[in-house]
Amino acid sequence: MEWKEIMGKEEHSFWGLLGMELISVDKQMVEIGLNADERHLNSMGIVHGGVLSAMMDQSMGTLVAAVKGRLGVTTHLNVQFLSPMHKGVLKVSAFPLHETYRTMTLRAEVRDAEGVLGCISTATFRVPKA
Repeated sequence: MEWKEIMGKEEHSFWGLLGMELISVDKQMVEIGLNADERHLNSMGIVHGGVLSAMMDQSMGTLVAAVKGRLGVTTHLNVQFLSPMHKGVLKVSAFPLHETYRTMTLRAEVRDAEGVLGCISTATFRVPKA
């Protein structure tokens, strides 16, 4: 399954619910955007950590699909929150770190429109047999 086919199904899933938009995809980097609004905020008025985590997980999963040509499942996700993110445009970038036949380890980072680094993540994905 091609990543374009995968992304075509995302509109009606969690991806669509959050309002994420695909910016770019290649085998070295995936970029996803989100225009954070009131629905993405927690009770402190900053973007909820679950939203940021989901953005990073989705970007890394999309990169797995672009590289491997099929979906993988997250087996490990480590997130570090560095700066609060607020309403407005957010962008997540994902990069590969290590690849084997059945796994990929990646990193991702979320930045706001001013380039402030909000959080970083590493994850390992298992790619089931074709």
